[in-house]
Amino acid sequence: MTSAFEGSLMGASDEAPIIEATAQKHRKPGGLRRRDRLVGLASVLPAFLVVVGFMAFPVAFAVFISFTRTNGLTFEWNWFANYTALLTDPVVHQVFLNNLKFLISVPLVIFVALIVSVLLFERVRGWRFFRLIFFLPNVLSVAVIGIMFRNAFGYYGGVNQALALFGVEPVQFFTDGTLAISVIILALVWSGFGYQSLLLLAGLTSINPAVFEAAAIDGAGWWKRLWYITLPNIRRVLGFVFIINVLYTFTSLFGFVFVMTAGGPGFETTTIDYLVYLRAFSSSNLGSGAALAVVLFLFIGILTLIQNRVFRLQEED
Repeated sequence: MTSAFEGSLMGASDEAPIIEATAQKHRKPGGLRRRDRLVGLASVLPAFLVVVGFMAFPVAFAVFISFTRTNGLTFEWNWFANYTALLTDPVVHQVFLNNLKFLISVPLVIFVALIVSVLLFERVRGWRFFRLIFFLPNVLSVAVIGIMFRNAFGYYGGVNQALALFGVEPVQFFTDGTLAISVIILALVWSGFGYQSLLLLAGLTSINPAVFEAAAIDGAGWWKRLWYITLPNIRRVLGFVFIINVLYTFTSLFGFVFVMTAGGPGFETTTIDYLVYLRAFSSSNLGSGAALAVVLFLFIGILTLIQNRVFRLQEED
């Protein structure tokens, strides 16, 4: 009798996987996929609402008012009048040329960052301390950096006091457009090379050390290893750093200009993003500023596509 009972239990245990497999076979997969889809949509809904509320709607509204003449209260539809006015505005032409001048900071900051990253990669004495020190300027806000350089290069600032020790007359750095742009470029390089160095250092650490060891055994010196091994292996990182610096030059100089020169003298240090602020909030026509912002947005998009295409071709080569 006992053996019969055990046999029945064994038969039931053998049938359990068959029953479970049959149940899973007849279970509707569409219900699970639909439920997973609903859960996923509910999870991304808060982020989607934030994006729409704080990004998509302002962009769409800016495009709308760019076709109007408005002071924020009344709207007068004028179609493409704001855009055609930008094409013939000499101030816009001058400001665009100013932004091209600020592009000088891109190769400078990449050059300094490359030197620093290579030295950190070679682990010179005190490299951990210097890595921290070099990154500190990136922690400071743009306003703080602007005030520091404005005070340092002011008429009674530290730079003129240092020049006075050598018998040089004080220099009015911010009354001459070329000198003012040079000071802003210096601030850009000083504030940005630390972050760029960390990006390049990350690219350097991804190189296989065996490659450097093999090159050293073959008699390749430091410069040859840098030119034929290091730079080719971090070309993608260099391309990324180049792209973000170019975009930064056209979109993120507002803080430096606002704090250090306020766009002066005249419009000689005014950038496109600062001119958007002047047109939109310092005049009675928000539409003109919105049109300039839309043009800047399209220009940045096209410039990004071109840069991505150029560096993609280089990677394929």
